[in-house]
Amino acid sequence: MYDEESGGWDEGAERPYFFLSYAHVPRARTKGAGDPNQWVSQLYEDLCEAVLALTDYRSGRPVGFMDQSMHQGQLWAKRLSQELATCRVFVPLYSPRYFSSLACGQEWHSFTQRPVFPARQTSERTSGIVPVLWVPMSDRQLPEVARQLQFNHRGFGREYEDEGLYALMRLGYFRKAYELAVFRLARRIVEVAENTVIPPGRALDFNAQPSAFPMPRTKQLRISVYSYAQSELPEGRNPDYYGTRRQDWHPYQPASARPVAEHAARVARQLGFEPTVHEFEEDEAELLAGAPPNAPGLVLLDRWALKDDERRQAVARFDQRNPPWVSVLEPWNADDPDCVAEDRPLTELSARTLRYKRRESKPSFRDGSGELSSMADFEEALPRAVMRAKYAFEDRTAAETTPPGQQRDSGRFRPRLREAFDQDPPRDRGRPSYDPHDEPPDDEEEGPQPGRFGGGHR
Repeated sequence: MYDEESGGWDEGAERPYFFLSYAHVPRARTKGAGDPNQWVSQLYEDLCEAVLALTDYRSGRPVGFMDQSMHQGQLWAKRLSQELATCRVFVPLYSPRYFSSLACGQEWHSFTQRPVFPARQTSERTSGIVPVLWVPMSDRQLPEVARQLQFNHRGFGREYEDEGLYALMRLGYFRKAYELAVFRLARRIVEVAENTVIPPGRALDFNAQPSAFPMPRTKQLRISVYSYAQSELPEGRNPDYYGTRRQDWHPYQPASARPVAEHAARVARQLGFEPTVHEFEEDEAELLAGAPPNAPGLVLLDRWALKDDERRQAVARFDQRNPPWVSVLEPWNADDPDCVAEDRPLTELSARTLRYKRRESKPSFRDGSGELSSMADFEEALPRAVMRAKYAFEDRTAAETTPPGQQRDSGRFRPRLREAFDQDPPRDRGRPSYDPHDEPPDDEEEGPQPGRFGGGHR
């Protein structure tokens, strides 16, 4: 039993053999749909029965642990931390959902903070993790921490390796294969527990632990807000559109009082991204230094911020760098009396400051004007801007990882999906590029050549 006062495990009590880590599956929204996690519960019961049969574990205490609380509440987090600090073996159920789950990544990380020793000097086993293929997954689908295990799944049976344990449970045809796989899995759990020494540790603050699974960089999106807090506003600007933080800028009220960054994050999640919201100043140094990008980005620019000389110069430097994996959107409320009064001067100021980015963003808008004068316009432009940044980020990443002397994709032609987002006529590819620090060319339809500054494509 876990002793809360000492933060350790009661030496006189049996420690659970295994912690079953899995990704909770939401219930299907169809009439009569059952609990999709019942199959994991059945596996847990079958594993407990098999482990008991293979050991002299005393009855009366759970032989393993499985979380069925749907990751909610402080009591749940405390219980999880205690179990992860004391279990002898960690058993993750591999699936795409598992490796995209923050809670599962935190469970993996928490368990691996405990030291692992071989039970005997001659033993080679140094991991207390026994992974399970809930569904088939190739090595390339696994994060680095899982690939490093180099676990051999063939010992659980051919059908298990080909189909995964979930299919073996659901299809009666594989009943014998399922029973064999569970028995061998239980035996492996017992072997690992007996061949390793993993001392009980102190329960960690579960919610404060990082995930062991880094989010794929193309699934991340950094949303940067370049605006004011209420305490910084220029004279005469209505404070009703701002908050205590720069990220609180909500230009589209009264239609929406929510910060525009929250709207952007919601749409990004609908597109499959994991967005984070920052002040532009947090990313400014990295962007201006020309460092390799960590993720695609989206800048939400308040034109009122350009009235400040220092801020306008920072935006101009960013525009000269022109990283193609960062899109820029300029929310502008046509119902805001201040915006109506300052429409022409601020629009012209933006055009002079964002000489390149404004040209690139034109295909994002149906009428080509570049104005996002309502929330509907803004949310319509968001997907194009985000996906354009994603495509450019992927181009940059692919260029960095292509070995010298090799052509990407073996030189095969691939259709460019990004072109579906471009509504401007094709550019004259034969015209020379130019330095972004020079004056812009006379031809207003010509922008900097894609990829010249930062190695990506628009």
